[in-house]
Amino acid sequence: MKQNLKTALKHPLSFLLRIFILLSAAITMGVLLYIIIFIVAKGAPHLSLDLFAWEYTSDNVSMMPAIINTLIMTGLSLVIAVPFGIFAAIYLVEYAKRGSKLVKVIRMTAETLSGIPSIIYGLFGLLFFATYLHWGYSMWSGALTLVIMILPLVIRTTEEALIAVPDMYREASFGLGAGKLRTIFRIILPAAVPGILSGVILSIGRIVGETAALIYTSGTVAQTATDLTKSGRTLAVHMYSLSREGLHMDEAYATALVLLILVVLINAISDGIAKKVSKV
Repeated sequence: MKQNLKTALKHPLSFLLRIFILLSAAITMGVLLYIIIFIVAKGAPHLSLDLFAWEYTSDNVSMMPAIINTLIMTGLSLVIAVPFGIFAAIYLVEYAKRGSKLVKVIRMTAETLSGIPSIIYGLFGLLFFATYLHWGYSMWSGALTLVIMILPLVIRTTEEALIAVPDMYREASFGLGAGKLRTIFRIILPAAVPGILSGVILSIGRIVGETAALIYTSGTVAQTATDLTKSGRTLAVHMYSLSREGLHMDEAYATALVLLILVVLINAISDGIAKKVSKV
């Protein structure tokens, strides 16, 4: 304790920065706990079996079709975006020349796309997928719009995860006679899986919580999309629609609670998979 005090007196700026870091962490945790407690307090008393009925009606305002649509939208978007993002990152890190102008352009483009508001993506999806390609309001239009949104995130996180793998792994694999492709898929990618999954988790959070882009592309139909060419609202859009109407605010809070639980479960499952893979 005395040693820490002496160090703080010798380096007051470090001590001040440490105080700011602890204060920021405390504020962040406090805000998170407040949001969780608020949603649980508002939503838990209004959870009922009617909210989980298979068919939506104006009486039960069931969220079950929205939950199914959310899972379909999430799975479809990830199936398309994750392979493209991983392969693009592999090219940028393992095959492209370091300092290449093409790599700089791709990285700048990815960072620019990450900062575009989601409603702009929604308008693009409405004009291109729904109108120009004549897909209308459909799960395909919504999923491909989300793919464009999350692809830069997947590319950047995967790229950073691959860069973090030590070069000695590559050198040892090459020294044992393995080719470049075998080294990438057997050595580098398994070592980078935790970092890649962190990007996937962030992408899932953005997909599940997205409203602006999906209102213009997948629509707000409150029924389960039996076909990818059909319109269907996700859980976040369902919550937005209920709160906008103002007639079912209690059910909107209950939907928010289910949405929070769904995100936590998905993150926990993804984190567990990452830990198991990293141990292997």
